[in-house]
Amino acid sequence: MPDCALHRYDDPVGVATALAADLAAQLAAALAARGRASLVLSGGRTPLPVFERLRHAALDWSRVTVTLTDERWVDPADAASNEGLVRRALLQGPAAAACFLPLKMPAKTPAEGAAAAWLQLAVIPRPFDVVVLGMGEDGHTASLFPQSPGIEAALDPAAAPACVVMTAPVAPLTRLSLNLAALAQARQHIVHFTGDVKWQVWQASDGLPIGLTLRRAASQAQLYWCP
Repeated sequence: MPDCALHRYDDPVGVATALAADLAAQLAAALAARGRASLVLSGGRTPLPVFERLRHAALDWSRVTVTLTDERWVDPADAASNEGLVRRALLQGPAAAACFLPLKMPAKTPAEGAAAAWLQLAVIPRPFDVVVLGMGEDGHTASLFPQSPGIEAALDPAAAPACVVMTAPVAPLTRLSLNLAALAQARQHIVHFTGDVKWQVWQASDGLPIGLTLRRAASQAQLYWCP
C-alpha cells in the first residue's frame, strides 16, 4: 500500500467538501508563493461533486492553469470527454476565468495529438502544484492501465516526461495520458476514490500503476476516501 496520509469520511459529500476546501487552500498558497498555480485533474464521475464545490472558491482564477491527467481521443462535445466534464462542472462562475489546457488537440493522429498536448503543457512551470489522481478497480490511474500496450514505457520512471497514447484493455478506446514521469512532477499528489472494493485494491497496489506513480512522489500523498 502506498504511503499516504488518509483523510477518511463517512460519505462522498463529506469527502467532496473537504477535498474542495483543501484544493482551494493549496491553490491559494501557490498563488501567494509564486504568483501562479497549476492544477492537474482526473476525470470520471467521482470528482464531480468536488468540481462543483471548488468552482466557487474565492481565488484569482485568472492566475490558475488547469489541465488533465488523461483524456479519451474523442471530441470535447462527446459525453466521454474529460475536457467536457471539467468545462461543465468546474470552469463555471468564478472558475471560468482559469486557463484550461486540453489534451485533445486538433491533430490527425493520436500520436501527433499527444506530442502537441505535451508541447502546450510546457508553458506550465514544473513541478505542477497539485495533481489529483483517481484509481480504478484494476489499480490504474490516469490512463495507465495494467497490461495495456505500451504500459512498461509509460511507467518507466527514467523516461522523459510526456503525454503518451494508451488504450484501455476493456472497452478499448484510444486515450492520451501523462506518463509516470510527468505525473510525478508535482509538489502535492492527492488520491481520491470511494468504496470498499477500491479500498481492497489500494491495500495491494504497490506494484500497480497508482502505487508505482506515488512511489516517485516528492512528498507524501494525501488520500481522500469514504466507504
